[in-house]
Formats: sequence, C-alpha cells, structure tokens
Amino acid sequence: MALKNGKHIIKEINGVLCTIVETGLTKERRDFLKHILQINKFEVLEEEIVAETGTTYSIGVNDLVFNPMIAVYERSLKRDDGSVVTVAFWNQEEEEMELPYFEYRKKNPNAILMDDFVSNPWAFRTIG
Repeated sequence: MALKNGKHIIKEINGVLCTIVETGLTKERRDFLKHILQINKFEVLEEEIVAETGTTYSIGVNDLVFNPMIAVYERSLKRDDGSVVTVAFWNQEEEEMELPYFEYRKKNPNAILMDDFVSNPWAFRTIG
C-alpha cells in the first residue's frame, strides 16, 4: 500500500506528468481509489500493466504536489457521505468505531482527568 511508503513519485502516464498514488493494483482496488480521488476533485490517470502473472494497474493524479500519505493523515480527503477518509478506510480494513482510551472513561465515570492535578497550567511560565 502507498501509505507504508512516504516517497513522492512523479511519473508520466499517457503523456501527462502526474503523482503516482499506488502501483500494482487489482481492478477492484483501482476502482476504489479512483472513486475516492474523483470525489475529492482530482483528475485520475490510470495505466494498465500487462505481465505474465496477470494485469495490474497504476493510478496517479495530475496534481504534482499531492501526496496520498500526507492527505490521509492530514484528514483532507472526504468520502461520499462527507466524513473523513481514515487510514483504515484507505487500506480497506475494518474500522474501529470506538477508540480504546474512551472505554476507560465509560467504565470509570468518576475518574479524575490529568488536568485536575495541575492547578495552573501556565505556572511554569511565571517568573517568581
């Protein structure tokens, strides 16, 4: 997956210089990423690579400063319903709806916040 590699690769696809989003894709993965990028108003270019082992695809966008890793972690890509594209959604993994650190608060509603221990958070900046 492209999010495991932070490199920004620029290549020419169909005579147009573009940023490569991912390479070695299946048709289903290509369609999934193409749909996400088109929702976010990117012009998607694709290249079909025919090899002995099968057909794979490469997709890119014509925006040369676009980096998929930064866009996903920056939370700037949106889905169909307007929600944010997360890393799990980009990688087509199952998303966890609840984060583990919220479970502690649910099980212990009287737990003290860390901020309660610091009476004045700006005390370290005062000069005595």
